[in-house]
Amino acid sequence: MALDPHEFLKTLEHRSGFTNDDKQLLLSYADWGQTIASEMADHFYAYLDRDPEMSNILTAKEGRMHRLRETFIQWFHEMFTGMDNWDKAYADRRWRIGLVHVQIGIGPQHVVPAMATVVQEVGNRLRAEGKEQALQDALGRICMIDLAFIEQAYVEVSSAAVLRETGWSEGLFKRLIATGAGTM
Repeated sequence: MALDPHEFLKTLEHRSGFTNDDKQLLLSYADWGQTIASEMADHFYAYLDRDPEMSNILTAKEGRMHRLRETFIQWFHEMFTGMDNWDKAYADRRWRIGLVHVQIGIGPQHVVPAMATVVQEVGNRLRAEGKEQALQDALGRICMIDLAFIEQAYVEVSSAAVLRETGWSEGLFKRLIATGAGTM
């Protein structure tokens, strides 16, 4: 079940309709993305900090919040630049970000609505500045691709742990999951 981040990114690009035109559009707004990244980090962490469980995770270690905020700003800008034209370095970094979310306990139940807050706030900013709808669409697609990496990290880490601890085959594990989902 080992995920290949490069293939996963290609699959997500195809599924979401993230195109070369989207990439060029995002690149053309990279400076703008850098200027609003800090504000978007403020919205993201203000949302997360309202939740006591998330607040505890964010402040569990000295300096964690500051490091996460700086990483968010970098991540946000990278959605506009693609780092390497949304290729291997981009995929590897997104995969690593997903794994860090798993390691520190920031679950999809926290990340998904927080990401929705960012998408909404970016949309508000785009409309207020009269930016084109195509930019919001492209940013929405890459945001969802990045979110899929975080969610997939949970699936991969959980699955690998179960397989390692139980000795089950991947086929058996998938059948048990499908059967279990059918009984809920």
